Amino acid sequence: QVQLVESGGGLVQAGGSLRLSCAASGRTFSSYGMGWFRQAPGKERESVAAINWSGRSTAYADSVKGRFTISRDNAKNTVYLQMSSLKPEDTAVYYCASTSATWGLSVKYDYWGQGTQVTVSS
Repeated sequence: QVQLVESGGGLVQAGGSLRLSCAASGRTFSSYGMGWFRQAPGKERESVAAINWSGRSTAYADSVKGRFTISRDNAKNTVYLQMSSLKPEDTAVYYCASTSATWGLSVKYDYWGQGTQVTVSS
């Protein structure tokens, strides 16, 4: 069982940066792959970024490549999403999730946070 809590969302101007954090309560956090997802109004949830258990491997959606960076600090049971060059179309509720299966953008995720709102103004 893993409890995930996102934080760091807020309002930012286009072109700005924001760092999201996802804190996990599970003792076995280091064995889980992690992912960030987002859901904008009127759109389906989409995968944004993924990271394997060690943090040495990452994957990104095409829409955020070069702008977003996923990372993790297993000692702190935390995964991060550093977002730069933000665009209005990045506006969404961002969720973190964990998977005990093979890591990746489209694998099955078992546990989800409640989300944090990111709003990018024009």
